[in-house]
Amino acid sequence: MPASGSSHVQAARKVLADRLREMCEDAGLDGKQLAASCGWHPSKVSRIATGKTSPSADDLRAWCHACGKDEETADVIASLRAVEGMWVEWRRMERAGLRRAQEAVLPLFERTHRFRAYSSWLVPGLLQTRGYTEDVLRAVQLRRVPVDDVADAVAVRMERQLVLRNGQRQFAFLLEESVLHNGLGSAESQVGQLERIVSASALPNVSVGIIPSRLGRTRMPVEGFWIFDTAQVNVELISGHLTLTQPSEVATYADAFATLASMAVHGAKARALITAAIHAIG
Repeated sequence: MPASGSSHVQAARKVLADRLREMCEDAGLDGKQLAASCGWHPSKVSRIATGKTSPSADDLRAWCHACGKDEETADVIASLRAVEGMWVEWRRMERAGLRRAQEAVLPLFERTHRFRAYSSWLVPGLLQTRGYTEDVLRAVQLRRVPVDDVADAVAVRMERQLVLRNGQRQFAFLLEESVLHNGLGSAESQVGQLERIVSASALPNVSVGIIPSRLGRTRMPVEGFWIFDTAQVNVELISGHLTLTQPSEVATYADAFATLASMAVHGAKARALITAAIHAIG
């Protein structure tokens, strides 16, 4: 799993840079020749080829044309767009308020048919009660968002939950047992939230797994993530939001999800852990 979004983006930039450098080598060009063909200073070629400078779409068009690879232009530009869209800091995403950040993901949820979500610290948004959502978003707003539109953001998140009632979609949620005891909000809010998880798990298209807190586990808890079909992974980190679309990276998270699912309990055993958490609140 990535330690940070920025390091993950840098690795993706290097992959693109390596591809451009190989394209140049295959064309039998050195850096000076490529620079001359593109009308650039040689140092620009060096910066792009080493990943120190992110090229523009026009740069990529010129690079591919100089290497006689015009047919690859669209693909490398798509790779560039993927890199540019991977990492968004929370302060950028939420600078206009929390409602807009919630609305931005609605199209993704509406086009997805298979959802897989793992959480090590909060109940996933699609399973949250209104009260729990208010507690979560209020905590976020107080910490980093100057605009107070929590009520509107909560309404958008509640609307998003309508996808759960669509029988054509499948949902698999994995929660660390510690999520059941995180103490967010009031006792009443927490009890209502735990009861909501139990009721959601009874839906025919929803699976809820709880990973017990116990010694001897083979994989440590990791950052929370969502897998949307086989097309995209979203990872929520402390400093920002990471979007992954490369098939190999999506597959890595799918493998991690499968491993974590094998450690979880489901059905009656999962409900027993949730019920125990409710009783512990007293």
